Amino acid sequence: MKYLIVGLGNPGLEYKNTRHNIGYTVLDAFAESAGIAFFDKRYAYRAETSIKGRSLILIKPTTYMNLSGNAVRYYMNQEKIPVENVFVIVDDLALPFGTIRIKPKGSSGGHNGLQNIQDTIGTSEYARLRFGIGNEFSRGGQIDFVLGEWTKEESENLKSRVEIAVNAIKDFPLIGIERTMNTYNNK
Repeated sequence: MKYLIVGLGNPGLEYKNTRHNIGYTVLDAFAESAGIAFFDKRYAYRAETSIKGRSLILIKPTTYMNLSGNAVRYYMNQEKIPVENVFVIVDDLALPFGTIRIKPKGSSGGHNGLQNIQDTIGTSEYARLRFGIGNEFSRGGQIDFVLGEWTKEESENLKSRVEIAVNAIKDFPLIGIERTMNTYNNK
């Protein structure tokens, strides 16, 4: 059985340590823990591993955030992965820093990457892990905040929160979305 794990972000060094790239950050930590590497492939950086007989295709779309759906659709089709086996990791302004909220489906919540995935694959019935980045910005400062780098305090706490997200990714193919939600939401 195959699973598509998608970490949303933007390619390029200028985005590397930004809040908007938490999807990339989480998948990089997953790859490091699994001893695997990403390779630049069509529409995405791609890596592959398996957990107890389940194949995980990990992608970090290189299409930029607002066109993430192209990469998701391509790998779903190429690898013949059903939508119920897709898990997207994304930043969320509405959640306090480090909060992890897993859902089996839902709206884009105003997130352009999620909206593009929904528009491109024709459904919002895919699982997602929303990683809270907080909303500590002044009026009109949303873009600078989202594309800004983590503060020193956030950076110090980021590793333990990312580790929880990595564990959720490992559990998703093994115990399913409902039990993964029950295990990791509010942790």
